[in-house]
Amino acid sequence: MSIPQERRVVTAIPGPKSQELLARKQAAVPPGVGTTLPVFVTRAGGGVVQDADGNSLIDFGSGIAVTNVGNSAPRVVERVRKQVADFTHTCFMVTPYESYVRVCEKLNELTPGEHEKRTFLVNSGAEAVENAVKIARHATGRPAVVVFDHGYHGRTLLTMTLTAKNMPYKQGFGPFAPEVYRVPLAYPYRWPTGPENCAEEAAAQAIDVITKQIGAQNVAAVVIEPIAGEGGFIVPARGFLPRIAEFCKQNGIVFVADEVQTGFARTGTLFACEDEGIVPDIIATAKGIAGGLPLAAVTGRAEIMDKVHPGGLGGTYGGNPLACEAALGVLETIEAEDLVAKARRIGEIMLPRLEALKERFDLIGDVRGRGAMIAIELVEPGTKEPNPAAVAEVVKRCHADGLLVLTAGTYGNVLRFLPPLVIPEHLLEEGLGILEKAIADL
Repeated sequence: MSIPQERRVVTAIPGPKSQELLARKQAAVPPGVGTTLPVFVTRAGGGVVQDADGNSLIDFGSGIAVTNVGNSAPRVVERVRKQVADFTHTCFMVTPYESYVRVCEKLNELTPGEHEKRTFLVNSGAEAVENAVKIARHATGRPAVVVFDHGYHGRTLLTMTLTAKNMPYKQGFGPFAPEVYRVPLAYPYRWPTGPENCAEEAAAQAIDVITKQIGAQNVAAVVIEPIAGEGGFIVPARGFLPRIAEFCKQNGIVFVADEVQTGFARTGTLFACEDEGIVPDIIATAKGIAGGLPLAAVTGRAEIMDKVHPGGLGGTYGGNPLACEAALGVLETIEAEDLVAKARRIGEIMLPRLEALKERFDLIGDVRGRGAMIAIELVEPGTKEPNPAAVAEVVKRCHADGLLVLTAGTYGNVLRFLPPLVIPEHLLEEGLGILEKAIADL
């Protein structure tokens, strides 16, 4: 049954039933598991989520870029329904099944580069990134891993170490993993000498740190998000990523693209690194891969992936058959509904509207993003001083008015927008109107 594609606010947000459920959550779940908007969802699809009180909210979050094809997308539902009746688990490492192989074949085909590839499946983005590092270290025999300012890669010990932001991801959870080094990211809005110098200077600084402080011969992998996610949807200055990738190639370093948030049509190409023609040695994917079921993948050059001894990779639930069928449904949906083009269309609608807002309100310091991965950075008017208080107030007003939005940024001052790629345009426009009112009313 389809869900009406309309915003409907019939109670306060959150309503009484959600508040009752929130009290139960607080009694049963540790407070470390935070909640952005405590409405308890009962149904979702297209561009809306419905809650226990009958409210229908416009979804600008997609479960943090997971439901790119929409919640309960028909092709995903059909495949999962059939699979759950056949079998739910065997462990691919014990008795394999075809859907796992088909997902790997599709990723080998669709990820950037014409070289021979191998893929294996895990459960989460953090697990994919961690395994990419494991493989790179094994293949190169080197210990060091280089990451970037503002990067986010997960919450396991290693990926928490790779992640730049301390609160809330790292505070109190150390000591951290060794041999992880951080270098500058080309952040155009905040580059000291201006965006026009950002790519060249940031790349030069990063390479200088690697060569002088670490030693390129000691680096197994450079791990980078083609667009920084939790760090604030930072689109690196053009030319920066190709320069880093070329440096890796020249020095036998495995270039790992963390496409967990940017992948599967989100940025207007199937994978974000395609925008500048980057061909990663290893690409980590998750989130949008399986329409909401837990699945992630590590895809890489065959000569690198094949270095690991039998039994060195795997996991009990990795490539669960339900998740594999869901992933096949997602890939079919992206192709059949041309969601790459729809992501670009979302960008064509959102970016001009947000740029116009920036002209009106000097609270907005920067508008950035590609496709359906868009953000605005809020600052103290007349400065570049981060303004997290304004972000918190805008979010509060949007939520009360039936628009689900998310925040991001190293400084907590970024509003990020990740609508489902199937969102109807009237909901996209209505959501932007709610955002505009929230900013205007500050």
